[in-house]
Amino acid sequence: MGIIGTIVVGLVVGVLARFLLPGEQKMGVILTILLGVGGSLLAGFAGQAMGWYAAGQGAGWIASVIGAIVLLFVVQKLRAGGGSDGGAK
Repeated sequence: MGIIGTIVVGLVVGVLARFLLPGEQKMGVILTILLGVGGSLLAGFAGQAMGWYAAGQGAGWIASVIGAIVLLFVVQKLRAGGGSDGGAK
């Protein structure tokens, strides 16, 4: 798949992940594309580690969206924890 195909898939996966995860995500188009591409990569690596995909085989759409949701969730938690009082309770 060429670079344009990767960008389009990243955009679609990123938009789906942002739609499915509740809450407000403040990110533009570029970060949404990077989220989708990162989710696809995460799903591919995790699928290969679990034996679901062969090396070089891309993850499916559903796995890519789930990977992007996981990444988005982690980013939200890191952003929320960044402005805290250092974890003191």
